Formats: sequence, structure tokens, C-alpha cells
Amino acid sequence: MSALLVYGLFLIAGFAIGGAYSMWKNDNMLGMGVLLAIAVLAAAGGVLRLV
Repeated sequence: MSALLVYGLFLIAGFAIGGAYSMWKNDNMLGMGVLLAIAVLAAAGGVLRLV
């Protein structure tokens, strides 16, 4: 179960980074900031679950 959670967190982080990049290309800075924050939190959560 823990492995699936870590995998899911990194998957969410990857999708959020892709969405943030798309928002940045379309000059939507608010959306980019929100998705970037989600990506950072998901990646940090995944790393902390690995430790």
C-alpha cells in the first residue's frame, strides 16, 4: 500500500508539473503557481514517505 501511495504522489507531481508548464506557456501565472505548489507538496510527500 505504501508503494502505491508513493507512486501516486510522484504521478500527481509529474502531472502537476506538466500542467504548470502548460499554464506558463499560456501566460496564466495564477494557475501555474497553484499547480507548481501542488507538485512541490506531492513530491515532498513522496520523498518523505520513502524515508
